[in-house]
Amino acid sequence: MPWRLCSVTETSVWRSVDPQAWAVHPSWSAWVNAFWQSSQGQGLLAFLQQRLQAGACIYPPQPLSALLLTPLGDVKVVILGQDPYHGAGQAEGLAFSVPAGVATPPSLRNIFKELHNDLGQAPPFDTSLIPWARKGVLLLNTCLSVEDGQPGSHAKQGWEALTDKIIQVIAESTSSTVFMLWGAHAQSKAALIAQAASPVANTCLVLQANHPSPLSALRGPQPFIGCRHFSLAQQWLQTKGVSHDWRLES
Repeated sequence: MPWRLCSVTETSVWRSVDPQAWAVHPSWSAWVNAFWQSSQGQGLLAFLQQRLQAGACIYPPQPLSALLLTPLGDVKVVILGQDPYHGAGQAEGLAFSVPAGVATPPSLRNIFKELHNDLGQAPPFDTSLIPWARKGVLLLNTCLSVEDGQPGSHAKQGWEALTDKIIQVIAESTSSTVFMLWGAHAQSKAALIAQAASPVANTCLVLQANHPSPLSALRGPQPFIGCRHFSLAQQWLQTKGVSHDWRLES
C-alpha cells in the first residue's frame, strides 16, 4: 500500500513533532526527558520530522498517553501491544484501546470476549480502555506511532529504546506487577522483565498467551481465548495485598 498524504481536515493526526506537547505524568519525566536527549531519541525525532514534512499521516496525536494516564506508582498490570492502530480516528495512545464511539477492532472484541468468559463481565458500552489506565493498567505499545494504513511503519526507529526502558523501570521498582504478554512480539520482552525483576522477592507475574487477533486467539499452544489472564492477575495481586477489578465503567 502506498503512503497516504495527510488531509488537512483530519483531527486525529500530528500537526508537528514536538515532544514538549506530548504530556506524561511527572513520575515518568526523568526517563522520557533522558530519552529525548539521547542519540536514539534525537534520531527518532529526525525521522518523525522527515515523515511529517513528506506529508505522512501519523497517529496518534498524543503518543505518550499511556504514560500520562498511569503513573509509575499506580502500575498494577502492564499489557503490551506492538504499535498503534493505523486507521483514521482509531489510535488514542493506549494499547488495544480505541476512542468511545469507534467500531470495536477484532482484537479488542476478543479481549472483551475473554473478559466475559473469565469474569462474567458483559462487553462495555464504550470501546475506550481509559478506565483501565486510570486503575493502574499500563496499556503500553512498544512502538508509539504509526502511519495511516501502514502497520509497523515506525518500528525500529527509536521508540523501542524508550518503551524497553519503561518496562525495565517497572520490573525493577515494582512490589507487585502483572505483565500480560500476548503474542510473540510482546513475549519477546519476557527476558527483559526477568533480568530486571527481583527473583527473590517474586515481585512480577508474567502471563503469556497468543495474541487476541482472530488469526491466533484460538490457536495453540497458548490460546488467548480461555487463558483466564484477568482472573489470574486479580488473584495474584490479592496475594500481594493489592485490590484490582477489571470493570470498564467510566
